[in-house]
This record gives sequence, C-alpha cells and structure tokens, in this order.
Amino acid sequence: MTSDPQRAPISGARRAVRIAVAAGLVAALSAAGPIPLAVAAGHTTTAAPDPADPAGTPVKSGPAKLGSEDADLLARAKAKGDKTVTMMVATAPGKTEQVAGELDAVKGGSVGRAYDKLGYVRATVPTAKADAAIAAATELSSVHAIDLRQEIALDDPTPGADTAKAAKGANRRTTGRSYPAPDRKTPAVNPYNPSFETGAVDFVRQNPKADGRGVTIGILDSGVDLGHPALQRTTTGERKIVDWVTATDPIVDNDQTWRPMVNAVSGPTFTYGGRTYTAPAGSYQVSTFKESSTAGGDAKGDANRDGDTTDSWGVLYDPAAGTVRVDLNDNGNFSDDTPMRPYKDGHQVGYFGTDDPKTDVAERQPFVVQIRKDVPMDPYGGTWVGKKADFVNIGVIESEHGTHVAGITAANGLFGGRMNGAAPGARIVSSRACTWTGGCTNVALTEGMIDLVANRGVDIVNMSIGGLPALNDGNNARATMYTRLIDTYGVQLVISAGNSGPGANTIGDPGLADKVISVGASVSRETWAANYGSAVTTRYAMMPFSSRGPREDGGFTPTLTAPGAAINTTQTWLPGSPVPEAGYSLPAGYSMLQGTSMASPQAAGASALLLSAAKRKHLALTPATLRTALTSTARHISGVQAYEEGAGLMDVVAAWRSIRKGASAHTYTVKAPVDTAIDYALQTPGFGTGLYDREGGLEAGQSRTYDVTVTRTSGPSGAVTHRLRFANDATHTFRLLGSPQVRLPLNRPVTVKVRATPRSAGLKSAILKVDDPRTEGTDQQIMTTVVVSSPVK
Repeated sequence: MTSDPQRAPISGARRAVRIAVAAGLVAALSAAGPIPLAVAAGHTTTAAPDPADPAGTPVKSGPAKLGSEDADLLARAKAKGDKTVTMMVATAPGKTEQVAGELDAVKGGSVGRAYDKLGYVRATVPTAKADAAIAAATELSSVHAIDLRQEIALDDPTPGADTAKAAKGANRRTTGRSYPAPDRKTPAVNPYNPSFETGAVDFVRQNPKADGRGVTIGILDSGVDLGHPALQRTTTGERKIVDWVTATDPIVDNDQTWRPMVNAVSGPTFTYGGRTYTAPAGSYQVSTFKESSTAGGDAKGDANRDGDTTDSWGVLYDPAAGTVRVDLNDNGNFSDDTPMRPYKDGHQVGYFGTDDPKTDVAERQPFVVQIRKDVPMDPYGGTWVGKKADFVNIGVIESEHGTHVAGITAANGLFGGRMNGAAPGARIVSSRACTWTGGCTNVALTEGMIDLVANRGVDIVNMSIGGLPALNDGNNARATMYTRLIDTYGVQLVISAGNSGPGANTIGDPGLADKVISVGASVSRETWAANYGSAVTTRYAMMPFSSRGPREDGGFTPTLTAPGAAINTTQTWLPGSPVPEAGYSLPAGYSMLQGTSMASPQAAGASALLLSAAKRKHLALTPATLRTALTSTARHISGVQAYEEGAGLMDVVAAWRSIRKGASAHTYTVKAPVDTAIDYALQTPGFGTGLYDREGGLEAGQSRTYDVTVTRTSGPSGAVTHRLRFANDATHTFRLLGSPQVRLPLNRPVTVKVRATPRSAGLKSAILKVDDPRTEGTDQQIMTTVVVSSPVK
C-alpha cells in the first residue's frame, strides 16, 4: 500500500516573486471559485468578532479567508491533477465540530486532526471538490482563516567559501589573529559558540542554579541525535532529552518512516512479504521499514551506515501491549528483539548498525519508536475510505539542523569541557517536523507545535524553520494558531526570522505571528575570525543574509537579535564539518553552521535561563512579561537600523533585572498607514500595525505627516499618561508633532502625528516607543519605516 499525498510546490520566496504574485492575486482567488466584486477589486471586509473567541481574532470575509498564496496552491493542484488537497482551518475556539462536520461531509473528505480548545481543524478533500469544501467552510462565521498544505524548504545552514570571501571583501583590513580548533579546554566565553554575547554565560555565573534547570525546551525541527555526548545529561545529572516524537502526518506528508499497521499476523510463526518470521505467541500487525525511505536526509538512505541503501527490517506491532519490535539483526526472528515502547515511556533507544569504537565516527544510527492510533485512511482513497489504522514510526533524524539547534540551546559539556549551550541545565523535547524532501510541511509545523505545547509539558519552544510567503503580514491560519498557543498555554515560541535578507520586508512565516519572538542573526568580529577565518574591521553587525522587517503591514519584526553562527553539536554518525577557511578540522559530532536558525536557539536558551530563575524565585513569568523584559533591555547594535535588528541584541542579564523590578506592560492596538504594492491585500487595506511607506514616492528633503492611532486595551479604566519618543533614529528622519506626552484612555483610540523628513534617499526606520512611566519596561514599540526615493533628473 502506498500513499498519494498532495505535494504542493514551494512558494516564491523573494520580493520579485511576491510582486508577481501580488499582480496575480485576483486571478488566483478567482481560481478558487466565485468571489464578490468588492474582493475582486482588491478590497476586503471585516466581520464583527465572534463572541465565542475571547481573543477577538479578526474574521475575514469569506473569500479572503483563503489567502492569495493558498488560492494559487489550489489552482496549481488542479492543474497538476493532484487527487487531494489538505487544508488547515482556524476556527473560533470551541467551534470545530461544525467545521469538521462540513468537511467530513464532502464525499471522499476526511478530518485528520482537530483541536477544539485552539480552534484547529485539518482536513483532506478530493481536489475536484475543494472549491465546494472551502466555500462551505468560509461561509461559517466561526472560520477565521484557511491555509493549504505546502512544504517549506529547510534552509541550508552550511557556509560556503563565498561567505568568508564576502566578509573579507567588505572589510579588507587584516588583524593577523588566527584561532585554533575548539576543544575541551575552550572556556565558556568563546567566539565559536558565542552565547556570552546575549549575556547567557554571565547570567549562569551570577545565578549558577538558574542555568536552565527545571525548564523543558521544545525543539521543533529535523530531530535531535540521541547519541551525542553533550546531549545526554543536564548539569544536575538529569536526562537531557526527555521525549522524542515525530510530528509529520503518516499519510498526507508521505513520510515513509510511518508504517501503516494493516497486516494482521499471529505467532509463533507467520509469513509476510514472501518471508517466514518467528515471534512470541500472540496477535500482531506487521510491516517493513526500508532504509531507502530516508534517502532525502543526511543519512542518504543508509540507516545502518554500512555503505548501501538496500537494507530493510521487519517491524512487529503488538497493539494490546503497545510495543514494537524491529528485527534489527534481520534474522527473521522477532523473539530475540527487545519490545520497545515510545521513547517517553522508558527512554528506549535502538540502533541501526554497530559502532566501531576505534573510529571517530559512530557507525550506527539511533532510533526510537512511536505509535499513532486510529489514523483516518481516507486520503489513500479506494477501499481505505472510512477506515482507520494504527501507524508505527521509526524515529530517526532527518538532518544536522535539529541537533545543532538543540546544542546551541542547551548542550552540556561540548567537547567534554566547559563550553556549553545557552541553558546547559535545561531538558529537551525533540519533535521532528521535517520530511525527506529537504523541508517541512506547514501541517507538521503547526500540529507539531500544538503537540509540544499542549501535550509534552514544554516551557518554551524553539523553531528554526520558516518560509517567506507572498503576503508576510502574519495574518493566516498558522499564525493564528501560534498566537493562541501562547495565550492559552502560557508557553513562549521563539522562531528564526529567516535568511532572505538583506532586503527589507523579508521576514518569514511563522516568525510573523504577533506574539512570537522572531530572531535576527548578528555576528562579531571575533566570530568572523574564529569560525570563518575572515578578518573584518566592523566590531559587530547583522549577518548579511538575516531577514529584515518590517512585516507587510508595517509590523515590528524581527523582535530582537542574537548571534547567528556557531560551532556546536551535529550527528555523531557523520564526520565533523568545519569551514575550510578557518584552518582547522572538527571531530565527528561537531559542525559550524550559520543562519537565523542558529540565532533563534541562542534566544530560546537565554530565555530558558530567565524562566529557570523565575521558577527559583517563585515569580510568575508570562510570555508577555518575558517579551517586555527582553525587548525593553535589548542593546542597540551600532550602525544597524531598527528594521534590521528589531529591539536589538538581547541582554539576558539586563532582562532579569527588569523582571526582578516587576516588568509589565499594558496591551495596545495600533493602526498606522501602509503604502506598498500589495497593501490592498492587508486585513484592513492600506493600514497595519506599524507605519510603512514604501510606495508613496517620498523624496529626500520632503516632509510627510502620518496619523498613527494607538488604543490602550488593558490597565486602569481612566486615562493614563504615556511618554512617546523615537529610538534608533540614526538618520534623524522622524519626529512627533505635538507634545511627547499623550493621555490614553482605556479602549478609546488616540491619534498621534508622526512627521518624516528624510535628508537622503534610501530606507529609513526607527522605533516609536509608547511608554507608561509607572510600569517597568517599555509598554509598546511601533516600527516606523519609509523608503525615500531620489528625484529623477
């Protein structure tokens, strides 16, 4: 039996593509079915908030609930002749039953997952019936947004020689300093894995019992190597990796490490696949795991590291006992194989292959098992419609990406010495959301995040995966789910900003969601030298590839910045991979990787230190308070604009001082003018959560005044005096008209006037800080961005 899932092509990820998509927005929407004239003309309407949704999630008009990119995906699926499409639906919390019923009623349709508390439904329907299914769902007032399944490419974090050359080319003065390879004698403060730049090392020195202990970090990525020495124990001797799961869907993601258990057999002997097997007496389900199914990952289909991709192993599932046996010695006898349970239940680890202890590389690959019960089989079609089956997963990692991220976040004893991840005392839950095609689906990333937060007991989650959508305004089903997870469960999500820079407005999804911490990547002169062998003159800067803000609606992204290059853990069954220009080699299990993928875990690990300290002091540290403390104390990077760095380089020591002082902030809504090529597609056309004038034709020497409306939505019932000021306005472009103090009543909008008078052409940005001086920390930060043209002569 084989699956035939929807394989949506990867969306355009560059500005030029986004403009082309914008130009075809109406045509793409039309492909999804009839739409009202107002929408075809580029306008949307906003319905009243659903009383069942306490968060007040904005509800789009029916057709607008399926975004332009998703409408384009549907059109392509039709053109390719795909049999099915899979959609994620954000509904009002507690209102999933009606939506699921509508989608289940579609002939050949199937609801794969639903989380009523969050208002999430995932369903697969025949492509030919997708228009009718979407129309039925969008007519429901409880439906807020619909995303179609698509794959998001996993960025390649390995640096090429061009990276080092680019650094040298931009900064030609040579320092003459060279660095040796890191080893067990490398101190905690080092440029190879520069956690000290966020203040993490100093914080642990000052608070040795708040080194992450008591905190569990979820790593939603490509899987974490269970065999790495630096990922075995916390600083207190606890198990480091306490849970390991696979978040991909057994059917719609076509992940062949999920084995359908649909072949019933009985011991002590049975025949399956033309082969006779022996097993203890009992009733089982049987399948086969082929190592070639992992050909798209780092293992290249060689699970047992013997040099070929032809091996396969019988998999025996005992549904009554909840155990799985894998015929690892391939002798046809399951009786000599240990029955394994899911990793959390006993922490059992199996191995494909046998290690030779005399070599540097481990000639074996660890794996775990997982069981998912009662999976609807409808997406397979045919005789499987209406049936359910259990699936068994053989849990192996897809690439080095997840292990490196985990090490940056919480490794303990890198190289066997004093060099650590940011929070060495923290525990880890690994969730593999990536498939074997070089990416992860938005379905797996959404459901994996829900599972980590709702079911796995994590305190904070790092996700270093994202993609640049056609409309990066943070207003889709996936962003809605991430915001609700933060609000409902009190777990902060930390997400990489993306590697589509240095252009403006290149932040990827889902780092765009309102309450996540999106992280840009920075680099020091010392790390350029130590990790790349490059001598530069600039002391500290943004990495050139780091995605920049603002969001399409002018929103504040990235949230903050952290170091974006590191030597840290990778899988032990591959050789180490240094940058050749650095002039040294690394042992197996270590690599130098770069990207906002590496910056995000620095921020997540540093945040885990704050959570650890707060627990010790019995302080309630909510996600809102955590974000306020981090953004209020982040340090400006000299010469870097606000749209590049967000609030700046995080400083965990300063953030802890702010938390101890009672960091808090009111909540606000902001309505500011947005003028871009596709501002008509925003939730409120022409307006967003920050000032963003990209297409208005503002010229150097001209002045333009903008109305920015701020509404305080929490705090005292009476009017509260706030101070307004601009920060990081290096070009002195922005100023307030009127008093720098404004009184903000509760739930009543107040408009302030912002004047931009640019002196030169180019992009100018700053942060408008709105602050109640009686609270600790800055209450609201608003991104202001204008693009200034040169007069044509």
